Amino acid sequence: MPRRRRPEPAPAHPRHPDAPVIEFRQVALTYPGPPPVEALRPCDLTVRRGEFVTVVGPSGSGKSTFLNVAGLLDSPTAGHYLLDGIDTGRLPDHARTALRGRRIGFVFQSFHLLSHRSALENVALAMLYASVPRTERLHRARAALEQVGLGHRTGAVPGRLSGGERQRVAIARALVGRPSLLLCDEPTGNLDSANAASVLALLDELHTAGMTVLVITHDAGVAAHGHRTLTVHDGVLRERVTA
Repeated sequence: MPRRRRPEPAPAHPRHPDAPVIEFRQVALTYPGPPPVEALRPCDLTVRRGEFVTVVGPSGSGKSTFLNVAGLLDSPTAGHYLLDGIDTGRLPDHARTALRGRRIGFVFQSFHLLSHRSALENVALAMLYASVPRTERLHRARAALEQVGLGHRTGAVPGRLSGGERQRVAIARALVGRPSLLLCDEPTGNLDSANAASVLALLDELHTAGMTVLVITHDAGVAAHGHRTLTVHDGVLRERVTA
C-alpha cells in the first residue's frame, strides 16, 4: 500500500475569514533616545482580504519602519496590531515569529536566493522548518513555480535566470507557505523596465486571484497598481485621496 502523506499540524491561530488581514489601532513606534525618534506616529489602518495597497514616501519618511511593523519584524511601542484578527502584541516572541512565517510572504528588492540551489530548492527551503514532509515541500514548490510562470525553470540556478525570473522565484518562495499577506519592498527596484512590467503584471494576477498584496515603493508607476495608496511622511501614515 502507498504511504499516506503525513497531515500538516493545525495552525496554532486559525484564520478568521471575516477579519481584516491588517488592522492597526493607534499603532506607533518610537526609537529610544536621546532624543527619542517617532519613526511611526500613532495611526489607524485596515487592509481587508483581497486588497492591493501601495505605500509611498520619500527616503527617510518612515516607509521602512511601517514595513517592519506590518511584517512583524519590529514591535510597535504603542497601540495594537491585529493580523488576521490576532492581537500580535499579546504573543510571546516565538509565537510572533511563527505567526510571521505562516501568514506573511516577503518579497524584497534583492532577491535573497541561494546561488548554489535550483529554483525548486530555493522555493522548497522556505518550508524547511514548517513540519512539511520533503515530498510535499517539493510538490508545493513546483506548484508555486507554475503559478508564477516558471514551471519550465525548476532546475535552473539563479545565475542562469534573468532578473525578472529571479524575482518570480522569490515571489514563488513567498507564496509557497500560502500566506494571508504578500508584503513587497521595492519589488521592481533591481529590474529593467521590461522585467519590472512583467513582475507587476504577476502581482496584478495574484491580486485578481484573491491574494492580499501590500507594496512599499518610491515609484509612482508601481504605486498606481494599487487600488489604494497610502503615503508616509515624517512618520505620519495617511490615505492618499484622489479626485
